[in-house]
Amino acid sequence: MLLVLENVSKKHGAEDHIYPTSLSLIPGTINVLLGTTRAGKTSLMRLMAGLDRPTGGRVLADGKDVTGVSVRQRDLAMVYQQFINYPSFTVFDNIASPLRIQRVPEAEIRKRVADMAERLHIAPYLQRSPAELSGGQQQRTALARALIKNAGLLLLDEPLVNLDYKLREELRRELTELFSEGHTTVVYATTEPLEALQLGGHVAVMHEGRVLQEGNTVEVFNAPNSIQAARTFSDPPINLMEATVDAGGVARLSGDLSIQLNPGQVQRAAGHKQVVLGLRAHSLHLAARYPDDIAIDAEVDLSEISGSETYIHVHRGPIALVAQLPGVHDLELGSRCSMYCRPGDLFLFASDGALLSAPKQNETGA
Repeated sequence: MLLVLENVSKKHGAEDHIYPTSLSLIPGTINVLLGTTRAGKTSLMRLMAGLDRPTGGRVLADGKDVTGVSVRQRDLAMVYQQFINYPSFTVFDNIASPLRIQRVPEAEIRKRVADMAERLHIAPYLQRSPAELSGGQQQRTALARALIKNAGLLLLDEPLVNLDYKLREELRRELTELFSEGHTTVVYATTEPLEALQLGGHVAVMHEGRVLQEGNTVEVFNAPNSIQAARTFSDPPINLMEATVDAGGVARLSGDLSIQLNPGQVQRAAGHKQVVLGLRAHSLHLAARYPDDIAIDAEVDLSEISGSETYIHVHRGPIALVAQLPGVHDLELGSRCSMYCRPGDLFLFASDGALLSAPKQNETGA
């Protein structure tokens, strides 16, 4: 299904939930809505589904205006973060329910349910009730019921958020494989940048009811068009540092720190004396790697060990930084350390937040 939003907006009283937004979903791929809580992801999906009518604008499905058409008359399925199953039905009957509404022959229903249950690893539980299942099995049941419809549009509103980490990773891989078949246009809402990257496809970055940027997911990650888009698409948060650029292309920061920008950055910064430098946490290291590495002497504020990674929080005067380091690093609080990065790993933003320059992909290793 080709779903197009033409300048749609949504108000509740005097409050804007969705500002005028135009968006074309890419058929046969995963379309990710990425944004923090209250960014407007669910509100936008409800407009796509026909659960809410937009205050302004139109919703087109395969070129047909469906703005006022009920959700029951649309070719779609939706799964929420709070998975919903019919408690009095068996797992089999839950999955089969959309097909029975469509009056599909019983023999075909049994074949399709068995196939879907096998693909989602819930075949042994078909005769159980939802209450007898684990949370992951219940979510698989809800997903199976949505997927079995083979709807032209599938809306997934943070469907894995309530599951534990290991199960989320497993289900995400399975869903990516299912979606790769390309028969359905999928919209997947998430608050997590890493999940958006793992899903791939197309992304729309949202903030406070607006779409800040859309495009190929990896391309948007590598070149966010504004500070806010970079913040939304960075976890840990992107490091931001205000700087003044002199005539020689030297960026001078607080605490007597200066960085010589490379020629491409100098060209992009022309006419912008005041800039904001952005540096993702994974671009900081505890040892120099390249001849042009910059050393940032700082004091350790916090060392967080998280599995196979360590997050080191440091400051140098008013500049606060967080580094995402592979392995375990137990740095003593208050100790001194040097963080290293390359000038080519820096994002340059104008004082109004617009992107001036992004790292080249081969420089960042992304």
